[in-house]
Amino acid sequence: MGVFAAKGYAGTRMEDVAREAGVTKGTIYLYFENKEAVLKALVRESIGSTIDQVASQVQNFTGSTPDLLRFVLTAMGQFIVLSDRVALPKIVVAEAGNFPELARFYRAEIIDKGLGLMRAVIARGIARGEFRAVVPDHAARLCIAPLLLAAIWRTTFAQFDAEPYDYQGLTESHIETLLRGLAAEGTPP
Repeated sequence: MGVFAAKGYAGTRMEDVAREAGVTKGTIYLYFENKEAVLKALVRESIGSTIDQVASQVQNFTGSTPDLLRFVLTAMGQFIVLSDRVALPKIVVAEAGNFPELARFYRAEIIDKGLGLMRAVIARGIARGEFRAVVPDHAARLCIAPLLLAAIWRTTFAQFDAEPYDYQGLTESHIETLLRGLAAEGTPP
């Protein structure tokens, strides 16, 4: 992960990955066909598994939809604040023009799953009368956009911040603002 974050996808060589892992290049090739396979495995194992874990908890959630949305967005916010894997979206966005297969993969494995999860939460809230009638696809993107911006900020611009930015505060403000906008008339956010 460190090599991809420091050098980008195009600048990363399998020799660099092997050196960082403390193994020979041949050892890397025993497990991965090429660096694309390495990056895809990183994406699946970090972001993909996080989405899968959250999705399984969403299916079993018995509380209110506002509490469910809080849970999902807080989990996403924690990933942004605590994980070094937050660099993966930036890498994919930066390299999408030169490596469209990576963008297609990321779209299918991460974006579509994440949006589907958020759409399901929004639709649940609408069906239960907890959220006003909105287009779930639009609302799902609104749920994710500020957190994606926070990930890009953390991996690109944070190094220039005079003081560390409060990403947890951003997440909490985002959730409260979003819930106020989604709240059905007469229901507390």
